[in-house]
Amino acid sequence: MAKPALGRGLGALLGGSPLATPPGPAPFTTLAPGTTPIPDTRERVQRVPLERIQPCPFQPRKDFPPETLRELADSIKEQGIVQPLIVRERRGRLELIAGERRWRAAQLLGLTEVPVILREADDRAVLELALIENLQRENLNPLEEAQGYAQLVEQFQLKQEEVATKVGKSRAVVANALRLLRLPAAIQGYIREGRLSVGHAKVILGLESEKQQKFAAERVLKGGLNVRQAEGLVARLQAREKGGGSRPGAGALLTQDAHVADLENQLRERLGTKVHLRYAAGKGALEISFFSEAELERILQILGVNSD
Repeated sequence: MAKPALGRGLGALLGGSPLATPPGPAPFTTLAPGTTPIPDTRERVQRVPLERIQPCPFQPRKDFPPETLRELADSIKEQGIVQPLIVRERRGRLELIAGERRWRAAQLLGLTEVPVILREADDRAVLELALIENLQRENLNPLEEAQGYAQLVEQFQLKQEEVATKVGKSRAVVANALRLLRLPAAIQGYIREGRLSVGHAKVILGLESEKQQKFAAERVLKGGLNVRQAEGLVARLQAREKGGGSRPGAGALLTQDAHVADLENQLRERLGTKVHLRYAAGKGALEISFFSEAELERILQILGVNSD
């Protein structure tokens, strides 16, 4: 059976498709400024003043390109807002749960009212829904996605496995995304801007020191290196970090053996953590890093090892 795209409990929050309405005309109501909406068990679309709505602090998406907002605004000008915004009441105002792009586009158009559906939701449910809405539309950049997962882990004390279940992703996807947040701020900026790919970032994470990571990122950018070329660069730097540069042929071996570098990269992907593979003449060592007891337990589970 396929895993549902929505997290546990979100089906109740969503209440089905926002467009689903009972037979007959859709029940629209208008709320005057300062009035409090009365909760309704039905999917009731209400028209509210745009000025009453405020953005949600849990919104994982931070970048809203002006050109895409203008395109959406043009569409709304022609067709109207087809899908109502989802909001909750917070301290006398309405806080967005889903639909910030539509809200921003409505502001561009100077609309005074917008259709909304009022829901009751706690902070965790709001963050889950905001993440899911953006992930399903592939609107988040890799850093926004990682920061959204980190919010679920840090603010609500969820394990990575629980986060993965809630957002309909694999545990490895969540773990690899969170690893991006270990990179220096400058490198995170390159990823956010699209100058470095996630593939490049995963390779650079193989370096231990922040100085070496920054150096590798600059070399990749200046040289226009692809991911495979970046692997060779990182292998040379790893050999230097481990003192391998003093052993004859050690750096050359790591650089030349692309198969070893590929295996190392696959292990990083699978385990969602730093992995260093040393190999020469049929011998070597595999080093797997972990940064907490919970992460060690997660790695052991992936490897099928019972920690009890």
